Amino acid sequence: MRDAIEKLFLKNFAERDELGASISVWEDGEEILSLHHGWCNRSKDRAWQATTVTPVWSVTKGPSAIATLLALHESGTALHSPVSDLWPELKAAQENKLTFAQLLSHQSGLPALSEENRPHILAYKDVIAALEKQQPYWTSGKGHGYHPRTIGFLLDEVVRRLTGGISLGRFWNDKIATPNRIDFRIGDLPAEMVGRIATVYPPKSIKPSEEELPFFRSLADKDSLATAIFASPSGIRAPSDINQLEYLQAGLPALGGVGSASGLAKFYQILAQRGQLDGVQVLPKPVIDAAFTLQTSGDDHTFLMPTAFTAGFMRDPIGNDGQKQRGHFGLSHRAIGQPGAGGSHAFADPETGLSFAYVMNQMEAGILPNRKSLDLIDAIYEKLE
Repeated sequence: MRDAIEKLFLKNFAERDELGASISVWEDGEEILSLHHGWCNRSKDRAWQATTVTPVWSVTKGPSAIATLLALHESGTALHSPVSDLWPELKAAQENKLTFAQLLSHQSGLPALSEENRPHILAYKDVIAALEKQQPYWTSGKGHGYHPRTIGFLLDEVVRRLTGGISLGRFWNDKIATPNRIDFRIGDLPAEMVGRIATVYPPKSIKPSEEELPFFRSLADKDSLATAIFASPSGIRAPSDINQLEYLQAGLPALGGVGSASGLAKFYQILAQRGQLDGVQVLPKPVIDAAFTLQTSGDDHTFLMPTAFTAGFMRDPIGNDGQKQRGHFGLSHRAIGQPGAGGSHAFADPETGLSFAYVMNQMEAGILPNRKSLDLIDAIYEKLE
């Protein structure tokens, strides 16, 4: 398998303008493939290594979801209990009986903040206050729409209230990443990791896929929901801003994670193995069950296309014919994962025991995974068959 996958991987550099990237594939508890190539920066004076880490934008949401589910489990809080019992100040939760399952699956109706109600993304308390008074864009729990930025603050506040003030990033780092040696952190990056970070570069052109055209047309309208969500909260106005350490050290659970392909694939391998690592149950089975159980599917208010979500993860939506409408997470109907802006991608397939991660630093335009990772996924499954 390695030779065929490596040939496709190197095609990304020869024909698709990739700069630096890594791929990692795990199966049945072991890493079966690890490839890396390219450069950490455009000056090409730092070679990309297997241990290179990079900001991965929304791929962060997967680890953040598991941290939230674990905090709920350890506190004895039911997934389908009302958020308002824990967070009565959140207007959207109080008025519409929003549950934690609905909050995790992008059903809160809070994907954006009104224009006059957008504090800076680093002003945590101000953002929480803004979310508490925000009128939902749709009735909470009645429909879904991807929350690119706000979901991180919603989950962070839930974790802090469940744990007596521990941030989601710290909870992930201390309770999950460090004890399981997962090379992925959300904030509080040690100096050793900072020295391994590759520089992220914005897309060179905007060429959305046919499926993404409605969203990009909406994004061109300054008064659209699509425009509002990427300005809520304010800050991080350009893709290159993610390279600033103040954002990476802040522990932003929706988009601020930093890690390696191997670290992410190892994390998803734990999910693919029902919470086990090296034969040890490191995540409780109820947490794993919640991660894989579908909560909502259908038309997405944000993406303007069909999407499907479990409690914190994306799944490929299923059409009326019972077939997948897209194949971003392998062949299994139960596979879950989370792509990141520009091309990073990771997922777990519980039916094959497979996990996959692809990280890179030359972004491409798009809100869903692109062919750089999808061709690799297709080839991996073909070889496994």
